[in-house]
Amino acid sequence: RALMARQQPQRLSVKYLAEKLHASQAHLAKVFQKLSKAKLVKSERGPTGGFQLNKPADQITFWDIFRVIDGDKELGGCPFGKEYCAFHTCIFSKELNRISQDIYETFNKMKLSDFVGS
Repeated sequence: RALMARQQPQRLSVKYLAEKLHASQAHLAKVFQKLSKAKLVKSERGPTGGFQLNKPADQITFWDIFRVIDGDKELGGCPFGKEYCAFHTCIFSKELNRISQDIYETFNKMKLSDFVGS
């Protein structure tokens, strides 16, 4: 996504991005479908098609991207992978809540534009 911010307003293909990022083209295609559905990027089909940011990079937070890719789940779930957790009685709950809040605040402050040029 930072590559896209650098190249804005040029459209970039999934193939190009996969090569640059050394990532799976199939995986990136799924990620960009989600980002497109959430209107963070827009796509155009055809030989000169591809994806580009749908709004300026300084208006897209990492939290926006995280929510789209990872789902709108709550942070701070059980670190032991239990489906049911009596969170209110868990000895880790206070610290997990603090960590979750820190992650949310940090990701919400981080703009895509902060990483352009890095």
